[in-house]
Parts: sequence; structure tokens; C-alpha cells
Amino acid sequence: MKRIKRMNRACNSRWLIPVTAVVLGAGTLVAEWIGGHPGAGWGSFAIIAGFGAVVLLGGRSETIRGLRGDGRDERFAQIDLRATAAAGTVVIVAIIVAFLVEVSRGHNGDPYTWLGAIAGLSYLIAVIIQRVRG
Repeated sequence: MKRIKRMNRACNSRWLIPVTAVVLGAGTLVAEWIGGHPGAGWGSFAIIAGFGAVVLLGGRSETIRGLRGDGRDERFAQIDLRATAAAGTVVIVAIIVAFLVEVSRGHNGDPYTWLGAIAGLSYLIAVIIQRVRG
């Protein structure tokens, strides 16, 4: 029980997003460097870590506080749910369009085939889980 409380506290920490952004930025920097593009890696790191800094130092903005988890309420939970659904829809449409472009070029559609399959299966599983619970 103490471990769960610690995990919840860590997930609601104002440091979660900034630290995650720095770690992801560093990972991107390393990947770009290995790929022979250190300048692009530093640019990616600056963008991702900069986002983390904005979230950390965002001050009194209600939107930033909601992203950080400070003072989340039912209203922000609904905003978050709708924003997540919208982002997921945009990504799925982009995957479908990219698949169609690849197929029209005479390619086999990879990796978009796998990404589309993962999106479809995860949606189906989520619907089933929500149906069984509800």
C-alpha cells in the first residue's frame, strides 16, 4: 500500500513531465548522434527539454497546472480524455494516409501496416474492457 501511494505521489509530482522530457531529449540526442546527426540531436534535445522547462516553470497557467497534475479536477480529466482521443484519431488518420501513400508507390506499406494493426487491436481491446467493466 505504501508503494502504491509513493507511485501515485511520483506520478502527480510537478517534476514528472520535466524529468521525462529531459530523459527523452537525451535519448533522442544519443540516437541522432549515433545516426551521424549530432546537430539535429541537439536541436531535438532543446525542443523536448524546452517543453519540460515550460511545464515546470509555467507559473499560474491553468493549462500548465493541469498538465503537471496540480489541482486536477473532473473538468480537466474530461479535457484530458477528449484531447487524448483527438490526438489518437489524428495519429491513426496519419498512419492510414501514410499506408495508402506507401502502397500507391508500389511498396508493401510497412511499417504503417503494423502501426495500424496495433492501433486497431488496442482500440478493440479497450472497447471490450470498457464494456465488461461498465
